[in-house]
Amino acid sequence: MTVQDIRAFNRFYTNVIGALDYSRHLYAPFTLTESRVLYELAHSPRTDAADLRSELSLDAGYLSRILNRFEQDGLIERAPSQRDPRRRQVTLTVRGRETADLLAERADESVGALLATVPDVDRPRLAEALRTVRTLLSGSDRGRPRPEDVVLREPGPGDLGWIVQRNAALYAAEYDFNADYEGLVARIVADFAEDHDPHLERVWIAELDGRAVGCVMCVRDDAPGTARLRLLLVEPDARGLRIGDQLVGAVVEFARGVGYRDLVLWTNDILGAARRIYQRHGFVLSAEKPHRSFGKDLVGQDWRLDLHQRQQ
Repeated sequence: MTVQDIRAFNRFYTNVIGALDYSRHLYAPFTLTESRVLYELAHSPRTDAADLRSELSLDAGYLSRILNRFEQDGLIERAPSQRDPRRRQVTLTVRGRETADLLAERADESVGALLATVPDVDRPRLAEALRTVRTLLSGSDRGRPRPEDVVLREPGPGDLGWIVQRNAALYAAEYDFNADYEGLVARIVADFAEDHDPHLERVWIAELDGRAVGCVMCVRDDAPGTARLRLLLVEPDARGLRIGDQLVGAVVEFARGVGYRDLVLWTNDILGAARRIYQRHGFVLSAEKPHRSFGKDLVGQDWRLDLHQRQQ
């Protein structure tokens, strides 16, 4: 392996993905860097300029020019950070989120078209090769997964079934829930699959190294102007990467962006880790009641988030 080998691969791959003419490649007026900034804002809802600069290793002046353009085009809003008034928090507007979603859709289509040229029998080998490159070039101290390695995406074929299967298996293993819980999850997922409004309801799959490791749903509640967060799950071997926070943050930003006034959820008091995530995002306990479900004596809890409250 020589320097020229890697440089030759870089030239090959940037040509394959259209990096040198990214705006024409995706039929959008954005460079690859601008598209990446939009992606980070869409997947990290509480981001300030310093975070972006550090995460993407961008020159401060270059990033400032990108953000100025986005603000002029109505894609972002900037305000003093609640964590540190010296910093500027950057959030996507509704138009900005729609633009980021469109870019993600076109990027998925582009990569899908590329992947379609690879025979099914060769795809596992390709996936393993990509993981090998990432592991070796990340260095021995960075070989373990990091929060930024997690991708939130829409569900593909089979993912809804995966949500049912993993919820049933994990809750049986960790909390001894019986098959009644699997039945509940199956009904929730079936209702979404058969009849949902894609503009007001959504499912996120958290993916790490090509496999699903988490999920969450946002659906309409019976109460007007209210959305409901459902079926938050993170695989045990992927915990500690802030995946739960990313998933809940995605639901909160989506619900706020499409105009819901409130976001509610129902959980049980034994789910301590999940409850701590909800509290970090501003949810407040509104009611609790003992019940017997899934073969266990439990205390059910209703939590509520006012989406019009000032973001922390």
